[in-house]
Amino acid sequence: MLPLLIFFFFFPSSSVDSYTYSNGTTPQDAASLPFPAMYVLGDSLVDSGNNNFLPTLAKANFFPYGSDFPRGPTGRFTNGRTVVDFIAEFLGLPYVPPYASLMREASMGGNQASGLNYASASCGILTDTGKNLGGCMALAEQINLLLLTINVELPRYFPTKADISNHLSKSLFVISVGSNDYLVNYLRPFSPTRALYPPRVFARLLVISLCQQIQRLYQMGARKLLLFEIGPIGCIPSIRKYSYLLNNKGFCVEEVNRFAAIYNYQLHNMIQYLRLSLPDATLIVGRVFNAAYDAILNPSSYGFSDASEACCMTWANGTSACIPGFPPCGDPFQHYFWDGFHLTEAVYRLVAEDCINGSSICNPNISELVDSLQ
Repeated sequence: MLPLLIFFFFFPSSSVDSYTYSNGTTPQDAASLPFPAMYVLGDSLVDSGNNNFLPTLAKANFFPYGSDFPRGPTGRFTNGRTVVDFIAEFLGLPYVPPYASLMREASMGGNQASGLNYASASCGILTDTGKNLGGCMALAEQINLLLLTINVELPRYFPTKADISNHLSKSLFVISVGSNDYLVNYLRPFSPTRALYPPRVFARLLVISLCQQIQRLYQMGARKLLLFEIGPIGCIPSIRKYSYLLNNKGFCVEEVNRFAAIYNYQLHNMIQYLRLSLPDATLIVGRVFNAAYDAILNPSSYGFSDASEACCMTWANGTSACIPGFPPCGDPFQHYFWDGFHLTEAVYRLVAEDCINGSSICNPNISELVDSLQ
């Protein structure tokens, strides 16, 4: 098994986003939208700024992060928008604000009834994942905060429990999690987790834990859920470049990709089980692994000129986080990878567009789901 070196850099400033509706919709009008709210759970692929408020090395609240985002660095681990930002735009919702910002920045205001983002960079499904980098919120902790939102905050907007239940049943819940359980847990040098669990057993541990959390969401009122697969993490610069030093002969580290494929296979089996046991729930899997793998191996077919190097200047020779203050590459929209771990806005746009209107990633897609609700 290949060890992994990971470096993050702390930058003390904190950028606070403002959250307005992308199409001029008011909070009162949101109730009439197909999805009145979106609640986001997961890791740095969808974190919109929660880690700004946590004692962790995993932060993205400094330039060049956010260099192509209208409000600059906000804590998003990319140059611009994430997948959930594009989905929010399509649904007529505001960019979903990070839970921590609304709870700790009283001056921000905000309408929590249109959704909140609980995602936390470096964390994962298992409670110990990412804690070596400092504080972060594991999936179970994020759902605990969602429960707090339901019990304490939503009654400010909805007078009865029936109204809250109706709101939650119509809302979209997006989950993007699992990569860090490999990147900063299973693949860590001398990982005790890897010593305990063979790959298939570890994947099963993750999927069982994830299943329990999805069942919690269902019990809390969630009925429409979009869960993304783990992507081909054996192709990201932090894995591929370090493995090259260990004489990896392929462009991607296929051993690591196999771990992700094993997890994704069990994820699909789990979703099939939940569809049978929760018949009134709609569960969609975002099948990103194959699409991402093809784009990395055939970048020109997707409009990219580079699918191997990080766009920003990073620590550890392109394998880690962006170095604060250094300008990124000349055209981030031609690059697949933003830093050693994360993707550019251009990639997230392609994923979101296919998930909204296509057929290769989300089936049914979000447009079809919207049509079914009208």
